[in-house]
Amino acid sequence: MVNKVAHKPPKATKPRKSFTKDEVLARMAAHADPVAVAGKARYGIVVAQAFGVSLPFVRGLAKEIGTDHALAKSLWATAIPECRLLAPMIADPGQTDDRLLEGWVADLNSWDVCDGFCASLVHKLPVAWDKAVTWSKRDEEFVRRAGYALMATLAVHAKDAPDTAFRPFLKRIEAGAGDARNFVKKAVNWALRQIGKRNAALRAEAVAAAQRILAQDTPPARWIARDALKELEDPVQMARIQAKKSVQNRGV
Repeated sequence: MVNKVAHKPPKATKPRKSFTKDEVLARMAAHADPVAVAGKARYGIVVAQAFGVSLPFVRGLAKEIGTDHALAKSLWATAIPECRLLAPMIADPGQTDDRLLEGWVADLNSWDVCDGFCASLVHKLPVAWDKAVTWSKRDEEFVRRAGYALMATLAVHAKDAPDTAFRPFLKRIEAGAGDARNFVKKAVNWALRQIGKRNAALRAEAVAAAQRILAQDTPPARWIARDALKELEDPVQMARIQAKKSVQNRGV
C-alpha cells in the first residue's frame, strides 16, 4: 500500500496595495510631529516642508509600497524631506538611469537625504564605484558628500569587493581632506573609517592614509585623521578587524 502525502496548495499571494502620491502624503500628514521637526533641525537636517515622521515610519511605508519607480520619481519631485527619504527606498534599480541619478544628486541639500540616497539606492548599482569617485571631485557640498558617503556605504555593503576596489577611494579621501565644510569633512572621515574596518590589510592602508592626511596640517585634515586614528588604532577595534576573514583575490 502506497502512502499518499497530501500537499497543501500554495498560499495565494495577496496583491500589494498600489499607493498614489496623495495617499502617501496623507499618511505622512496624519503622523506629523512638529516636535520631531524641531529636533531634526538641531542635528543640521533641513526641515523645510518636513512632516517630522520617523525613519522607521518611512521604512514601514517603503515595505508596504514595495518597488514603484513612478511613485518614487513623483515623491522626489515634491522636495519634502521624508518623501526624498522614501523615494530611493522604492525606486527600481533596474530603471534607474544616469539622468535620474544626476538629477537627484543635484537636488540634495541635507545630509540625511544624501546618505539615504546612497544607502537605499545608489550602492546597489554597477555605476556606484565610478559615481563615488566622480561625485567626490565635484564642488557642490552635498554632491561631494554623496561621493564620500557612497564610499562608506560600499565599504559596508560590498562584502565581496576586493581591496583593490577601495584604493582609488583612499586617494580621493586624501585629496578631499582639506575641505572644511562640516558635512563634507564628516563624510570624508566616515569613508576612511569604514574602509579601514573592512580587514587588517585595508586597516593598515587607511592608517597610513590618515597619517598622510595628518601631515597636511590643516584644521579639517587634522580632525579627520585624528578621529579616524582614534577608532582604527583602538585595541578592541583592531582585534575585531584582525578577526575578520580577508577577502580573497585582493590584488595585493
